[in-house]
Amino acid sequence: MLCFLYDLKIRETTLQDELNTDLSILESHMDGVLDRVKTNSRTFRRFQDFEVRLLNLNSLGEMMRHVLADAKNFFDLDTVGFCLIDEKGEITEYLENDGFYLKNNKELKIIEDAEILQERFGFSMHPYLGSYSEEKCAEFFLHTEQKPVSVAIIPLTRRGRYLGAMSLGSRHAERFEETMATDFVNHMASVVSVCLENNLNFETLRRTSLIDTLTGVNNRRFLEQRLGEEIDRAQRNLEPLSCFFLDIDFFKAVNDTYGHQAGDQVLSAIAGAIKGQLRNNDVLARYGGEEFVALLTNISDAKAQDIAERIRKTIRNSAVEYNDETINVTISIGTSTYLPGAERTSVSQDVAENLVNSADKALYEAKHAGRNRVVSGKAVVDVEATVRNLG
Repeated sequence: MLCFLYDLKIRETTLQDELNTDLSILESHMDGVLDRVKTNSRTFRRFQDFEVRLLNLNSLGEMMRHVLADAKNFFDLDTVGFCLIDEKGEITEYLENDGFYLKNNKELKIIEDAEILQERFGFSMHPYLGSYSEEKCAEFFLHTEQKPVSVAIIPLTRRGRYLGAMSLGSRHAERFEETMATDFVNHMASVVSVCLENNLNFETLRRTSLIDTLTGVNNRRFLEQRLGEEIDRAQRNLEPLSCFFLDIDFFKAVNDTYGHQAGDQVLSAIAGAIKGQLRNNDVLARYGGEEFVALLTNISDAKAQDIAERIRKTIRNSAVEYNDETINVTISIGTSTYLPGAERTSVSQDVAENLVNSADKALYEAKHAGRNRVVSGKAVVDVEATVRNLG
């Protein structure tokens, strides 16, 4: 009887120990689950913040800055890269117009077609999560010398078409693993893809509404918008602003002799020649017909004359080939320069009108003096401010 009771006591103790062990394991497991829930909750909130900011951005340049800079902080990553497909070279221009230059942002890579993405993802378009390897990942992490240990390479697609890819990297091996669920990554890819497509569509729409489709330079509507901005900047910084009014000589004769298609080719070639002599931040617009207007910031009247003369000589010495015909043209240029005073007394709209009119009158003089020449018009000044300063 005593042996039975002793044996029963041992079993009871063993059972209790096993229950305590199981309870400890369960508690440890629950702690782990709770920790993961808290971590996932924080990650979800961070992504919500990231997503809201992404949706509220107004341009492609702003989007790139947000993704490349802020994503590292939002998701505690060591490197973030981006590649975009730019078949026509338009995206680079969109970005540079928005002040986002590729040479200063190595994390963004522009590719001409989807070949590299198709080789990596095929038609499945599923993201790659796992260890970094040169063979699979090198092309997406050229921007960083210290290669990550684990990566997520996420294709960005819309309607079955590749737009580009995001590359996320971490020095922690367990951050991205092949067995991980991809729900979060897929959602992130969808949001970024939608924002990317929207921004590209907006930039294209803005471009078509403000660009002359024949010559590829800005149109008159863009010039009228930009002119006021440049005058305000000149007044703030007390810097001169020069204006060129350019007109192709005897352009009607080109159309009459060679046809309107030849005339279109001449217009396009002349626009390219003018643009090639200007800086990236200068504005060139087709004003109408065969007339162009250029705005040059922080350029004195003397320097403006030199640039205008260089444009004139470049066009005089060049030729346009069309259907085995060589077409030579010349150009007449009128210039004017706005000199802001120390006190802002002139209204931007008045200055804009006077600046363009002064260049237009100078162009008229160039035409009547024999064409193929540069004539400088009267400087446009803040008269009231000048009088006060002299007094």
